[in-house]
Amino acid sequence: MDRLSGLMTFVRTAELGSFAAAGRTLGLSASAVGKGVARLEAQLGVRLFQRSTRSIRLTDEGRLFQERCRRILDDLDDAQATLVRSTECPRGRLRVTTPMVMYHELLPFVAAFIERYPQIELDVDFNDRMVDLIEEGIDVAIRGGDLPDSRLMSRPLPSVRVLLCASPAYLHKHGTPGCIRDLDDHLAIRFRFSGTGKMRDWHMVQQQEHPELRIKSLFTCNSMDAVKAMTLQGLGIGGIPDFLACDALAEGRLVQVLPDYVDPPNRLSLVWPSSRHLSPKIRVFVDFMSERLFLGCNTAR
Repeated sequence: MDRLSGLMTFVRTAELGSFAAAGRTLGLSASAVGKGVARLEAQLGVRLFQRSTRSIRLTDEGRLFQERCRRILDDLDDAQATLVRSTECPRGRLRVTTPMVMYHELLPFVAAFIERYPQIELDVDFNDRMVDLIEEGIDVAIRGGDLPDSRLMSRPLPSVRVLLCASPAYLHKHGTPGCIRDLDDHLAIRFRFSGTGKMRDWHMVQQQEHPELRIKSLFTCNSMDAVKAMTLQGLGIGGIPDFLACDALAEGRLVQVLPDYVDPPNRLSLVWPSSRHLSPKIRVFVDFMSERLFLGCNTAR
């Protein structure tokens, strides 16, 4: 008989005043209940009941122990009821981290998510830093690329491509590249990762054949919105995620440059620490967002 069963046996016996009555409620024989109480007394090193041939009664130590055990079992019942309620209605603080540019995709769905799950307190950190979910207590993240961390579980999202774009005015002035080599001497609007200071490369098919392109970085920043804005103003060619560029492309304010040379799509995933399993609040967030994110723009996918 394990420790929890031993406590329950003792509490039932104390409440009902006999081994036989406790046995009937627990589905045990009176002998099994008596032996269970005896084992508990041996473990504790104290006598919990005074026994006679006709009755049993709690000792002073037994009465104190019963009060503590009753609170423990009540707390267990409350914990179980809370878990059941949380399964039925997801609740609690949900910490999410995502690259800054992803707010364009995430924010349009936040109000609907909160309306559907009002007991969840959504706490979102838009940050280009590579966050350690486990060390920093993050519940869910949007990540790009491969996921080598075996401590994480994942749900795939539609992939994203970084498109080379320019304004019609820029191309009218500087010409439209027809191949990678034609990028020589063009002007570039570049994105720099704030966490590492590294500039995002223009990864393109066949670029290895032309490793020394003479592209001048006219403007560099750590905001993809600013990259798009400067590209729209005609300052140069910018590498912009397709979901951020698609409206301007559809309206003709931007033109895709070298569409046949764009690298394969970049894999995106919703990820969460495997040690936390798929708790109700994480499960509904992952399900809700995976059905909606990155589905509104099919440009060059």
